[in-house]
Amino acid sequence: MPELPDLQVFSRNLGKALTGKKVKAVNVPNSKKLNVPVKTLQKSLEGQELQKIERVGKELHFTFRNGDVLALHLMLRGRLHYFEQKNTHQHTIISLLFDDDTGLAMTDGFGQATPTLNPGPRESIDALSPEMDAGFLKEQFSGSRAAVKNLLLDQDIIRGIGNAYADEILWEARISPFSAANKIPASKVKALAKAIRQVLQQAEKQIRKFHPDIISGEVRDFMQIHNPRQTHSPTGAAIHHKASGGRKTYYTDEQELFE
Repeated sequence: MPELPDLQVFSRNLGKALTGKKVKAVNVPNSKKLNVPVKTLQKSLEGQELQKIERVGKELHFTFRNGDVLALHLMLRGRLHYFEQKNTHQHTIISLLFDDDTGLAMTDGFGQATPTLNPGPRESIDALSPEMDAGFLKEQFSGSRAAVKNLLLDQDIIRGIGNAYADEILWEARISPFSAANKIPASKVKALAKAIRQVLQQAEKQIRKFHPDIISGEVRDFMQIHNPRQTHSPTGAAIHHKASGGRKTYYTDEQELFE
């Protein structure tokens, strides 16, 4: 699944390619995840100029001149594709054809990628929001004995962090992913807040450097801990992994367990 740094790069590249174009046609071959009737979506977007594209949590938001917003969530296997004149990509969920006969399609062989017209506001904060600091984390952790990794992954608390980057962040902060959130001392909570921003921003730089035009997929080859090709951390500790609920956690003995 693409995570926050991937989506940051996608939004930048899509914005450069598509902003300012008008939508000629909207097609929704698979509408089971769409929150409104297809005709409502078409009426809202066709003829409208695309003004900006931005990442919001794990979604890409396409904002049009009339104020309507199309949110695309790629879920686990969704992908984005440019096309010209005619979309020939299989398993298309939604496609937008613009007035210059270029287009964008979102596909997903599992049918889970989700288009939403005018998504409602979310109370949780973004992982890169200025409000996402040590004070916020301390408040969220204070009454919870849940494993800290689970709280980092909870999109109702912090939007944008996925499984792979949670592992990278917790290693950077040297906190075991299995630590009870309310047992983590203030100094480590501060280190965690710093690690969230540092890891996510550095990852975006790496993706932009080595995959400057990417609009789909996920880039993981530079990861230091959550990487099946790595056996040891950059500081020499053996990397362990543990599977739970279909999710694999990577960690080392360098990370302190608080319980």
